[in-house]
Amino acid sequence: MMKSIDAFSQFHPINNFLYYFLVIGISIFVRNPIISVISLITAFLYYVRLKKEKAVFFGLFYMLPVMLLAAILNPVFNHEGMHILFYLPSGNPMTLEALIYGLASAVMMVSVIVWFAGFTEIITSDKFIYLFGRIIPALSLVLSIALRFVPRYISKYKEIRESRKLAGEKGNIFTELSVMVTWALENSIDTADSMKARGYGQEKRTAYSIYTYGQRDRLLTFWLLFCTFVMFTSLSTDMFYFRFYPTVKYTGFTPLTVFGLFVFMALCLTPVIIDKLYDKD
Repeated sequence: MMKSIDAFSQFHPINNFLYYFLVIGISIFVRNPIISVISLITAFLYYVRLKKEKAVFFGLFYMLPVMLLAAILNPVFNHEGMHILFYLPSGNPMTLEALIYGLASAVMMVSVIVWFAGFTEIITSDKFIYLFGRIIPALSLVLSIALRFVPRYISKYKEIRESRKLAGEKGNIFTELSVMVTWALENSIDTADSMKARGYGQEKRTAYSIYTYGQRDRLLTFWLLFCTFVMFTSLSTDMFYFRFYPTVKYTGFTPLTVFGLFVFMALCLTPVIIDKLYDKD
């Protein structure tokens, strides 16, 4: 069995996928700033747990500038809203509503990016093929290869560059890319031959799986379904309603709204809680 990243990654792939489906879906479609902030903080906390100092570098040097840029661009180009803060040199107004909407959209966008970064760490290619191999075999294979493409090729490029340095050769990006392309073509031929030798494309083939659905997986599934029910109920009753234009309007904080926010935060922190409860195998 492949080495586990954390305790949550040891659970059944169905639970791993359902978790990310829920948190990413809620983060995208629930346009409430509080939900977005909770999503961003918890996504980054879990990503730090997975990648350690690399996650901090990723957040400070990539995600923070993206968030600031997205937050600034919206009020510059979008001038809706009733409360004018000041006028830009172009004569267009800078409104409070556009600024709030830009900040909320930026937080939402970055939180989704961080969730997907964690998704690629937990949902490995073998898990993806296990989940969708029988339903969409060709597409699942393409997507699993795509998930491996970027980290594998980056690693290979670093290996080529370090090898040239050790050999005393001067760095030349075009030469290194030429070596990369040659390696990629040879690797594609080896992959095709390997797939053919293993009977890819033939009908009535069995598949071996290392995943078992145990008692703790059932408990996690029940918890995820419970969170789904709570969030669906909250959305259907407009407990998370938030309007940006023409003026900011929201439902306020009721006991049910606070309970829904607490459940969402607990849902997002589920992998961290699991990692505290279960020791690594």
